[in-house]
Amino acid sequence: MKSKYFIISAPSGSGKSSLANYLLSKEDSLAFSISSTTRNRREKEINGVDYYFISKEQFKEHIKLKDFIEWEQVYTDDYKGTLKSEINRLVNLGKNIIFDVDVVGGLNLKKYFGEEALSIFIDVPSVEALEERLKSRGSEGNKEIRERINKARFEITKKKLFDVILMNDDLSVASPKILKLVKSFLIR
Repeated sequence: MKSKYFIISAPSGSGKSSLANYLLSKEDSLAFSISSTTRNRREKEINGVDYYFISKEQFKEHIKLKDFIEWEQVYTDDYKGTLKSEINRLVNLGKNIIFDVDVVGGLNLKKYFGEEALSIFIDVPSVEALEERLKSRGSEGNKEIRERINKARFEITKKKLFDVILMNDDLSVASPKILKLVKSFLIR
């Protein structure tokens, strides 16, 4: 079986991680691609499960060695990237791979994997709704929220470049919709 790739992208706070986790709970053939990041670990995050938390120096060494499929500086002091070794690990396990990545990373992955990938943009009703979700999450301060909202305004302009735009104004409605999209892509 050749692996297929599911790229879930959206602005921060859109629910993309919740949707990715829902898919992983419903479809055994899927595995999560763990991104590398230089940002600080949040309270409930686990190194090697949610992210590979590495130093900026380690990240820059990976860049120099061309170890990433894609990478970018997402926010100030926050680099994120997808290691080739992570993808090889999951492909060797015979898994189809889910990526939970920002919009630029998602577009880069789609370019890399081409027709073997389904790129899904998770949309939100409004920038204001996104801001409320970020505030209620409680993991970022006002400065970080402003930075994420400014980035979101740019990211929303890129949604038409994705294969599918999925509205997430209600997680209980969006979840079965994304599962249907994934299942139909798996059998094609």
